[in-house]
Amino acid sequence: MKFKITGLFVLLCCITVISAQEKLIKKDTLKEVVITSARIDLPFKANSRTINIVSKAAIVNSAATNVADLLQQVAGVDIRRRGTAGSQADLYIRGGGFDQTLLLIDGIKMDDAQTGHHTLNAALPIEVIERIEIIKGPAARVFGQNAFTGAINIVTKKKLNSVASVNVESGSFGQLNGSITVGKEFENSSFIAHVGTLTSEGYRNNSDYNNYNYFLKAIVNKKKQPIEIIGTFFDKKFGAENFYTTNPAWNEYEETQNSLLGVSTTFKNDKFKVTPRLYWRRGQDMFLLKRDDPAFFRNFHITNKVGAETNVSYTSKLGITGFGIDFSSYAISSNNLGERSRTITNLFLEHRFKLGNIIDITPGVAVSYFSDFDFNAFPGLDLGVQISENFKAYGNVGYTFRVPTYTDLFYNDPVTAGNENLEPESAFAQEFGFKYNDARFAGSVAFFNRDSDNLIDYIREDTGTSVFTATNIAAVNTQGFEFEGAYNFKLLGYKQVVNFGYTYLNDDILDHNKDLSRYSLNTLKHQFVTRFSSRFFKNIRQNIIYKHAERTTGQSYNVWDASVIVDFNKFNFTITANNIFNADYIESGFVPMPPSNILFGLRYNF
Repeated sequence: MKFKITGLFVLLCCITVISAQEKLIKKDTLKEVVITSARIDLPFKANSRTINIVSKAAIVNSAATNVADLLQQVAGVDIRRRGTAGSQADLYIRGGGFDQTLLLIDGIKMDDAQTGHHTLNAALPIEVIERIEIIKGPAARVFGQNAFTGAINIVTKKKLNSVASVNVESGSFGQLNGSITVGKEFENSSFIAHVGTLTSEGYRNNSDYNNYNYFLKAIVNKKKQPIEIIGTFFDKKFGAENFYTTNPAWNEYEETQNSLLGVSTTFKNDKFKVTPRLYWRRGQDMFLLKRDDPAFFRNFHITNKVGAETNVSYTSKLGITGFGIDFSSYAISSNNLGERSRTITNLFLEHRFKLGNIIDITPGVAVSYFSDFDFNAFPGLDLGVQISENFKAYGNVGYTFRVPTYTDLFYNDPVTAGNENLEPESAFAQEFGFKYNDARFAGSVAFFNRDSDNLIDYIREDTGTSVFTATNIAAVNTQGFEFEGAYNFKLLGYKQVVNFGYTYLNDDILDHNKDLSRYSLNTLKHQFVTRFSSRFFKNIRQNIIYKHAERTTGQSYNVWDASVIVDFNKFNFTITANNIFNADYIESGFVPMPPSNILFGLRYNF
């Protein structure tokens, strides 16, 4: 693995910091957050994978106003936006594609068989989020297909700190946002409800949007057998100027809807934990190539996914055994993709055991059946070595897999062609790393390698044709390393926190075809993110965020954001400034990101 000198220097700095902290601080007071997105529940420290936890406190101090902006502050996560307020954004982890990361809401898989472009359409408003669990590396053994390069689980709140809160924001580009969040605890039930709207005139031609989000979570029968019910609905209408083409005269336009209804409960005793779940996810997408001329070119798709799953863990003297079954049925109705359906059955089995009190081993396998792609199996193994109370070494290997979306298989327009003969993507991935946690410092270093086969992308056979065709490209090797750290200290009697992370990625995709595609060539090569959250006065908090990115195309940019939060009794007032130094950059496709902008917010808690 060949790394640049800058990468090695950063790694050595990280190791030096970890060593220094181990000498200074011996007692670990880190809160034991339990990772709930898998069958085997484990405290954050005990897990032998690369996992990030974005806590409720971190969300408040992030200066982010939506999930897309929040995830941009996590090393190894590449959010490629096409505008403000998360109107349209794609999610990538460690150089994978936007179809290769799975999003979950309270453990419910939100994959869309039409396309991964809609993944973040299901992201929740930050007011109702308890925490976000980010699992990096192949996770098909745990979640099944689509967790090719990782998975993100958004865990919702069970109750609010206040009865209700009202939030109003206004700022650059005619942004006007408003939301109401209410919650109530009853003797045998509780609920949280949220209604929000986000509007803007746009920062460039045809970049206006009107977005609406609705959320409801209820817990009933709390005294006997609690049942959780979750419902979401998101409606987005936005100008899509040059989202997919370079023609400035067409004025592209898109409308999307995303909804979820889920019901789950958990049965527990000393040895067993059983969690059954039912859910229905619906997506709708309408795209116009010419906003003012719907008859010129119009795509309209409706997707439905109905799923049922049961996850079980059994604790014995031999360790913890996790097993589960997941059945889902997809259907799509589309004027471009046709009438299609697919059923999937997943079987999961894993067992975690320990050798003494030092080594933990978790072998496992997932077996999946696709009605249109037959059986596939994804074995894997996690291994951890607890070197000291606060210091752990870990490693994992595993196979991962993704079947083509309906867009990959059947989509057609004047410049794009699907391919019904596509084979599924597959990869064998390896990783090893180190974690350190104590009361003042948390840090990790990870090295990873992924050997992929049959990756799907849209390529041109030669530069003389304008048609991009979905194709299984040759084997691709991706290597890299990343480190992350968080250090807190007291200054003037108040807690200050510094978060930082760096990711280096290198793949050989350019060796196969220098005119390859729209998507693969824009991978991050170097990524550095840091946030300083400070408090110098009792009622005033400040955040400064710096993001550096260098992509394989050679584009490099630096973006600074900041926020100030002023707390009163029941009010808080926020000022959020984005792209302070007016960096000129593109994250995805042909869309320049917004120039310097500011957003003022006022929240009242009842």
